[in-house]
Amino acid sequence: MKLFLLFLLFPISAFCQNTIGLPDVTNFYKQSYNGGLQNWDIKQDNNGIIYVANNEGLLSFDGKNWNLYPLPNKTIVRSIEIGFDNRIYVGGQDELGYFSPSVNGQLQFHSLIELIPLKDRAFGDVWDIISYNRSIFIRSTNKIFKLSNEKIATFKATSEWAYLDVCNGKLYAHDYKIGLLHFENDLWVTLPTKNVLPLNDPITSLLSIGKDSAIVTTLRNGLYSMIGTNISKIMSVNTALFENERIFSALSINKEWLAIATSNNGVFIIDHSGNIIQSFTKKEGLQNNNVLSILLDRQQNLWLGLDNGIDLIAYNSAIKQINPSAQDGSGYTAIVHNSQLYLGTTNGLFSVALPKINDLSFSIAPFISVENTKGQTWGMAVINNQLFLGKHEGAFEVKGNTATPISVSTGYWNFVPLSNTFPSAKMIAGNYKNVEIFDYVNNHFSLSKKIDGFEESSRFIAIDENDNIWISHPYHGLYKISKTNNENYTTTIYTNKQGLPSILNNHVYKIKNEIVVATEKGIYTFKKDKNIFEPSDFYRKILGDQSVRYLKEDESGNIWFIHEKSVGVIDFSAKIPTVINLPELNNKMLSGFEFIYPLNGNNIFLGGEKGFYHINFEKYKQAATSLQAQIRKVKITGKIEEILFGGYFKDINEKQIQNEDKLTHVNKDWKSIQFQFSASVFGSFSNLQYSYRLKGFDEIWSKWSEKTEKEYTNLPAGTFYFEVKVRNNLGKESEAASYAFKILPMWYQTILARIFYLVLVLIILSVLYKWQERKFNSQKRKFEDEQLKLEEEKKRLLYIHELELKKTEGELTALRNEKLEAEINFKNAELASSAMHLVKKGELLSKSKTDLTHVMKGMDNPQAVGELKKMIKNLNEDDKMDKEWESFSKHFDTVHSQFLVLLKEIHPTVTGNEMKLCAYLRMNLSTKEIAQLMNISARGVEIGRYRLRKKLQLETSISLFDYLIGLK
Repeated sequence: MKLFLLFLLFPISAFCQNTIGLPDVTNFYKQSYNGGLQNWDIKQDNNGIIYVANNEGLLSFDGKNWNLYPLPNKTIVRSIEIGFDNRIYVGGQDELGYFSPSVNGQLQFHSLIELIPLKDRAFGDVWDIISYNRSIFIRSTNKIFKLSNEKIATFKATSEWAYLDVCNGKLYAHDYKIGLLHFENDLWVTLPTKNVLPLNDPITSLLSIGKDSAIVTTLRNGLYSMIGTNISKIMSVNTALFENERIFSALSINKEWLAIATSNNGVFIIDHSGNIIQSFTKKEGLQNNNVLSILLDRQQNLWLGLDNGIDLIAYNSAIKQINPSAQDGSGYTAIVHNSQLYLGTTNGLFSVALPKINDLSFSIAPFISVENTKGQTWGMAVINNQLFLGKHEGAFEVKGNTATPISVSTGYWNFVPLSNTFPSAKMIAGNYKNVEIFDYVNNHFSLSKKIDGFEESSRFIAIDENDNIWISHPYHGLYKISKTNNENYTTTIYTNKQGLPSILNNHVYKIKNEIVVATEKGIYTFKKDKNIFEPSDFYRKILGDQSVRYLKEDESGNIWFIHEKSVGVIDFSAKIPTVINLPELNNKMLSGFEFIYPLNGNNIFLGGEKGFYHINFEKYKQAATSLQAQIRKVKITGKIEEILFGGYFKDINEKQIQNEDKLTHVNKDWKSIQFQFSASVFGSFSNLQYSYRLKGFDEIWSKWSEKTEKEYTNLPAGTFYFEVKVRNNLGKESEAASYAFKILPMWYQTILARIFYLVLVLIILSVLYKWQERKFNSQKRKFEDEQLKLEEEKKRLLYIHELELKKTEGELTALRNEKLEAEINFKNAELASSAMHLVKKGELLSKSKTDLTHVMKGMDNPQAVGELKKMIKNLNEDDKMDKEWESFSKHFDTVHSQFLVLLKEIHPTVTGNEMKLCAYLRMNLSTKEIAQLMNISARGVEIGRYRLRKKLQLETSISLFDYLIGLK
C-alpha cells in the first residue's frame, strides 16, 4: 500500500522512466511451441497447465513441453474457457466444442455443432467463451449462444456483439448500438445509464475494483470508471496515450494495479487513476509490441499472447534486472550513498535517486551518467562518508553526479579502510601495480605513499584484526603485508607449502572477522598459531570441497558465494545454516570479475554480463509456490511408437491421481517405455529438480537432477509403479506423482504355459518312472527266465495242439460250407430252371392263345367258335399258375434268405404282383423275361418298376436293383 501511495505522489507519463528493475522475460517462439503465429486467449487449469488459443488449434504447456491440438476443420481458435464441468471449451470458425481427456488421458475434441439450431450454424469466429451460473456462454459477432444441460439457445445481436465477460458476479455483454447489457432472467437487459461509451468502439475488459465498481477499457477510447450504473471517463496524463495505443485486453494484477495489453506498445502496469507504474515493450524483452491476450497465472507471472509468439514475464519474481545504460554494459560495482544508487559498468558510472521504499527495484527515475566517469569502472567504497570510485584512469571521489580525481595512477581496483574506527585515519587502495596508502587530513584523503617491495596487481584485499593487509593474486599467490616497528612493511607469501591446495586461483576475503581463502578445493581459514591455512571444518560441512571464487557477508551474517558460474548463499536465519542456490543467475555473472553488494535483505545487487541483477532476498525465501509433480506422458517404443498415457487421469481441473483399478496393460512386445514429467512452476524453470523411482524394479529414489524424462528397457513381467517428485532450490519438496502399469508376460511366461511346463515335467517323471520300472522288470524276468522256460515250452506244445484242433475244425467247417454252397447252387439252378420253365410255359400259352384267336377269326361255325372261346378262357385261368408261384416263392426265399418275407415286413403295402416283380428283379431277369412271366407287356414292366420305386420311396440316385440286392 505504501508503494501504491508513493506512485500516486509521483505519477509518470508514457515518456518517463520505467522502474529501474525489471523481471526476466521468457520468449516462446513459434518454432518452440510449433503452432501458429497469433495467440488469442490464455487460460490456466487448477493443476497449473497453461492453455493458449492459437491460429492452428489449442496449445497446452506444462512447464516443459508444448502440445498442439488442432480442430477438426483446422480453423483458428480465438477463445477458450475451462468450464464449471472441467471441460476446455474452444471456438473456431463455424466450429464449437470442447476438449476432455480420453480413456488413455489424451485430450480429445467433442463437437457441439449438432446442438446448435440448423439456421444458426453459420456464426463465423467465436471471440469469447464464458462459464457463468453452470452454463457456458459463447460470443460470435452476431450471436451469443447459451449452452445449458446439453441444449443451446441463441441470442442475436441488434447490431454486433462486441464483448462478453463476468464482473462482480454479473454477466455483461456489449452491443455497438444498444451499449452495455447484463444477463438477467434469461434475457439481456440494457443498463440504465447514460450512453457515455462511444459507439462503434468495443469494450475490451471489465475489471472489478470493488463491490459495485469496475474499470472499463475500450479499444480506441481509453479507460472508464463504472460505479454502480454510472460510467465516466478516467482522465489522466496518459489518456491520449491509451487512446492511441489500442487496448486489446486487460486484467487486475492486485488490488491497486492493472495490466493493460495494447496492440501498439506492449503492456502497461497502471493504477486505478491511469498512472503508469511499469511498461513492457520490445525494448524490455518482448518479441513484439502487439499483445492480443494476457493472463496472470497462479504464481503471479504474466503470460502474453502476441501477434507472433508467446511471452512470459516473471512479474512476481524476487529477481530483477537493472540496466543503467542503453549500451547494456557489464556490471562491476554498486553502492548506495546519500539516497543515490551508483552502478559502475564498462560504460561508466550511473546514478539514480532512490525513494524511501523497501524494494529499490521499483524505483522510478532515470539513470544519470556521472560526469568524468565514462569508460571502464572497477570498484567503489564509502569511507568516512565519502564515496570513492576506482577506474582504469585512476581514483576518483564522487560527490552527487560528479567525479573528481584524487590519483592519476593507472587502474584502481578498490578502497579499504585500514582500521575499523570512524573516521579512519588511513585507507589503502589496490591498483594494477601495487598497493597505495591514503591519509585522512582535513576531512580529505590524499595519497601518502605506496608500499615498497610489493608490485602485484591488488584486486583482492582484506584487513585482519591486527591491521595486516592480505592480498591475493589468482595467478601469482597469496600475500600478507605486515607493518614493522619502524613503520615499514614486510611481505610474506603463502603457497601450498603453507597449507593451501595450490598456488593458483586463491581469493582472500574477511568473513565473520576472520581471514578466509576461497580456493579450488573449498574454503580455507588462517591458523594464526600455526601460521598456515587449513580447510575449514565449518564451510566443508556446508559446502564440501567444491571450488569457490567469491565470498561476501551481508548485514544479517549470511554468506554469499559464487561457485564456478553459479550463485548461492549460506543462510543463517534458521537454527542450522542452510545453502540456498539461485539457479536463475547461473551463467549470468561476470566471470572473473564477480561482484555482490548486499545492501540489506530486500536489496542484493549482483554484477552481471549485462548490467546488474537485483534480489529481494526476503521475498525470495518466502516464495510460497505450491509444488506439484505431474506425469505428462507415457509412451512405449517397439515396431511403432504408442502413447499409453497422455497426461490426464481425470478431468482437467481435478487432482490427477490414477485409479489403481484401471492399470494399463502393456504387452511384452516393446523395446522401451519412456516417462515424461514436469511441474507447472513458471518463471523459475531452472529452480526445479526431480527425483524418481520405479517401484517393483528399483526401490531407491534417483539423485536429484533437472532431467524431466526417464526411459526403461527390458523390464520383466509384473506390476510397476513409476513415482516422481519435484523440489525447488529452497528445499521444498512435492508429493510423489505415480503411474501404475502392468507388463504382461510372454506366451511362455503365462499361467497356461506354466501349467504346460508342469504337465510336461509330470510326463517326463512318469516316463522315467516307467523306464525304471521296465528296467526293474527286465532284470526280474532275467532272474526268472530259467523257471519260465519249461512253462513256455509246455505252453508252446499246448498251443501247437490247439492249432491242430483248430485246423481240423477249420477243415470240417470248410467241408460244411462247400456242401452248403453246392446245395445253394443246386437250388439256384433248380430255381432258375423253374423260372425258365415258367417263362417257356408262358410263351407257349401266349402263342397258343394267339393261334386259337387267329383260327377263331377265320371260322364261320358258331358252335366251333364257342368251343374255341372256352379253350382260350381256360388258358387264361391262373389258378394253376398261382400254385406254381407259391412253389417258386418258397424256393426263392430258401435261396435268398427269406427275401420276400423281409420285403413284406419292411414294406407291408407291397402287392403280390409287386413282390413277383421284386423277386424277378433280384434274379436280374430282363424286362422281356419278366413280361412273359407276369403275362404283361414290356411297357407294363416299366410302369410296374416306376410304381414300385415310388412305393418303396427310393430317391432317383438309388438303383432299384441295388436296393433289392442289399435288402437283408
